[in-house]
Amino acid sequence: MLTKRIIPCLDVKNGRVVKGVNFSGLNDVNSPIELAEFYSSCGADELVFYDITASSDGRKIFTDILRETAKNVFIPLTVGGGISNLNDFERVLNCGADKVSVNTGAIKNPDLIPQAAKLYGSQCVVISADVKRVNNKFHVFARGGRDDTEIEAISWIKKCVDNGAGEVVLNSIDTDGVKNGFDLEMLKAVCDVVKVPVIASGGAGSIQDFITLFKNIPGVDAGLAASIFHFGEVSIKDLKLQMQKNNIPVRL
Repeated sequence: MLTKRIIPCLDVKNGRVVKGVNFSGLNDVNSPIELAEFYSSCGADELVFYDITASSDGRKIFTDILRETAKNVFIPLTVGGGISNLNDFERVLNCGADKVSVNTGAIKNPDLIPQAAKLYGSQCVVISADVKRVNNKFHVFARGGRDDTEIEAISWIKKCVDNGAGEVVLNSIDTDGVKNGFDLEMLKAVCDVVKVPVIASGGAGSIQDFITLFKNIPGVDAGLAASIFHFGEVSIKDLKLQMQKNNIPVRL
């Protein structure tokens, strides 16, 4: 059985890691390079880097921070933010990323995912979907959760996977930063329609939230979190030991 992955998420704005609630109210946390090195040394399975204002600002993702991080971190690195064409894929991969995450770019250009998958392989292409309930329906949001595209999320994610995305990061805007647990309903809906790895993002507030996630939605491959790791509320080592005690396969 494949081990479940624990993935810290670094949301980067103006060269600093920030964290908010429901995608707003951002507070400064730390240097992304220092945090990445710390997580790499204490048992994280992967890291996700998001330049969270690249799409909304209409600019390219940071590269200097990414290069410096990749030199000092030896676990898989997924990078997203402002990815709009194949040149962006090339640039980010050349800076040391292992996987490239797209959201707004794939919404604007439906051919981006199949083109990137063909050129770099599906294992490099991650669809990162920012999803929120609107009138009891799951809608995809663009530009860092700012714009409601009115696209139905579950069918959209399935289409992206059918077109070549090799992994899904499901970001629930409803539960982001709230710390009341992952969005199990939303995650189950996605896991029911795709066969690629699904990463749960948004809502982790305790070790028990991860246990509940993996016990209730066995199709989820990884749990992603930010603030509980950044602020020392949960250590990755303690989390993994509790997962092991609960018979959840994990890399110690």
